Amino acid sequence: MWGSPGTAEPYARHVASTHESPESPTADNRQSAPTSPERRKLLRAAITGTAVATGVWALSGPAAAAGSRTPDRPRPATPEAALRELNAGNQRWRTFHEQHPHETHTVRREVVSGQHPFAVILGCVDSRVPPELVFDQGLGDLMTVRTAGEVLDESVLGSVAYGVLELDIPLVVVLGHQSCGAVAAAVRANETGEELPAHIQFIADQIKPVIDHSVEGDARIDATISAQVRRVRSRLAAEPDLAARIASGRLAIVGARYELTSQLVHEVV
Repeated sequence: MWGSPGTAEPYARHVASTHESPESPTADNRQSAPTSPERRKLLRAAITGTAVATGVWALSGPAAAAGSRTPDRPRPATPEAALRELNAGNQRWRTFHEQHPHETHTVRREVVSGQHPFAVILGCVDSRVPPELVFDQGLGDLMTVRTAGEVLDESVLGSVAYGVLELDIPLVVVLGHQSCGAVAAAVRANETGEELPAHIQFIADQIKPVIDHSVEGDARIDATISAQVRRVRSRLAAEPDLAARIASGRLAIVGARYELTSQLVHEVV
């Protein structure tokens, strides 16, 4: 499981450890000397730091060390391995140990001939929640599908299915987030009877069935954010082609939330 967002979030299941950043070495730009390979390694280690994953949601599987993938660490091929990779990347992100993997000139040439992403992230269009940054991944690592409030339609369903069925991706993450504007708009429209402009009403109509009327104010919006994640996850898991892969253990579909205040991704159960 991933880390806990704190007592204010009842959806959390686990607390992840963090690591302090080491001090970065200073350099005199006016008198720079050639850098040896060993010194480059030390500098790189000092800059990137180290982060260790503490668990991966509710799926079981053998433990693995955190860190970006390398040629001797192939693409995660199972749901458990894919979750570990995302967990490790989010920990790097929220502890300021980003590695920005798979952005080199070599990788850019390699991805021209094909792609092998290990996870589909169905997330919101919110500019504050870019999956490649939140999970510290690079080119060819993630297939991202983004709609306001993670709302489904045929094109979204087709995009997720393409990743799973054609690219053999073992993990789909439905990623909601704190302070979702689409959910807030849907809740306000439901409370006031206001008709939203253009196609925004379609988004509100899709979120309306899960609005939580047991609470009020900001708590209603927050609860509905998680309820929407659960609903979308359930709808995806009920798709026959995806359900068949889940039954065979080749696919997992999980729900999660990104907390803007802590940059933590955690499970929504």
